[in-house]
Amino acid sequence: MIKAYKLYTDSDGQSCFTTGLVSEKVVTEAVSIRFQETAPYSSYDWHPAPITQYVITLAGTLEFTTSKGETFILHPGEVLIAMDTTGAGHKWRIIDDQPWKRAYVVFEEGADINFVPESH
Repeated sequence: MIKAYKLYTDSDGQSCFTTGLVSEKVVTEAVSIRFQETAPYSSYDWHPAPITQYVITLAGTLEFTTSKGETFILHPGEVLIAMDTTGAGHKWRIIDDQPWKRAYVVFEEGADINFVPESH
């Protein structure tokens, strides 16, 4: 399974995250895929996700911060599941000398999201 971070909005409108995995055995139907590249050391201030989507990091290492002040590091090969489409949102910054190369994968509205939370 592949490491994943699920960003979501809590009942207070704050962005939070849960760490887990995406299963290799689950097929999730996609509506679209889009690729993007951002220069090293870039950042993007507070924003909610525009739509529920996978953000698959191909290159670059980032620090994400939620509106609750939680942080996590996203590495190449890991998946961000952006579901915080309302509320205060999150921000990110690239923390290495590589461009952030990624693929955005959008699903059907209401699709079952392939995410298995880590057990603590």
